[in-house]
Amino acid sequence: MKFWQVDAFTKKMFSGNPAAVFIFDQEPSTDLMLKIAREMNLSETAFVIKGVHLKIRWFTPNSEVNLCGHATLSAAHILWQEDLIEDNKIIFQSRSGPLTVTKNEHGYTLDFPLQPPREKSEYADQMFQLLGSNPEYIGSNGEDCMAVVSDDSIVRLFSPDHQKISALNERGFLLTAQDKSGEFDYIYRGFFPKLNVPEDPVTGSANTCLAAYWSSKLNKKKLRARQVSERGGTLDIEVLHNRVMITGEAITVFTGLMVLNGDQS
Repeated sequence: MKFWQVDAFTKKMFSGNPAAVFIFDQEPSTDLMLKIAREMNLSETAFVIKGVHLKIRWFTPNSEVNLCGHATLSAAHILWQEDLIEDNKIIFQSRSGPLTVTKNEHGYTLDFPLQPPREKSEYADQMFQLLGSNPEYIGSNGEDCMAVVSDDSIVRLFSPDHQKISALNERGFLLTAQDKSGEFDYIYRGFFPKLNVPEDPVTGSANTCLAAYWSSKLNKKKLRARQVSERGGTLDIEVLHNRVMITGEAITVFTGLMVLNGDQS
C-alpha cells in the first residue's frame, strides 16, 4: 500500500502541517484506518476511496473527525501529483457533505462550509482559568471553542493547560487575535488534546469558525491568516455567503510503502 506524507499550507518542506495520504480502491474498515492513523502518528491521516464518487475520511491517532482542512488539501495535492485527476476541480464526499478543491495559480482552494460561532459567555470562568485574563469574546461553532484576545502577544506566548482544554465540551480550543504587524488580518493557534493532538501546526478547518468572526469584525471578505505554531502556516481566505474559501500550498515530503499482509487484529 503506497502512501504519501505532505506538508500543507506551506511551500517549504518541514513547515506547515504534515498529513499522511492513503488511496484505496475499496473502503477499508474503520478499525484498519484508525490503526493506520495511529501508526502514522500525525495530527491527521486522510483516506481517499475511489469509486463513482471520491470519498474522503480523516483520522487523528485516536479518532475520526468530521472535517479537516490540511489533510483535504494534502489529499488533493497527491491526486493531482499522481495524475489521478485530469480536471482542476475535485469534489470529495465527506461527513461534512460535498467538499470542493480547485487548483489555481495560488495553490489549492478548499470550499468549506462557513460555521459562525455562537457566543458562549457561560465559559467565562473556564476561559479566565485557562488564560489568566478575560478574553474579548468567547464563542463556539459546535466543533471548536474560540477565544479572542486583545493583544497578539497573548496568542504567541500562550502556554496551554491541556487538562483544562480537555474539560471544554468541544473537540478543541482556538486562541486568536488581530495581527499587530499588519502582515496578516489575524493570527491563531489550535489545541486538540482530546484528539491526541496537543497543538496542531496548521488547522485549516478552524477558519470555518475564525473567518466568520473576523470577516464580520473587520468588515472584510478577503482575509489573510497565520497560524503561529512552531512550524507555522499561512492561509488566504475569502468568505462567500455560507461558504469559506481557504487557499494554501503544499509540498510532498516523502513516499512510502506500507505492507498489509500480516495479522492486523
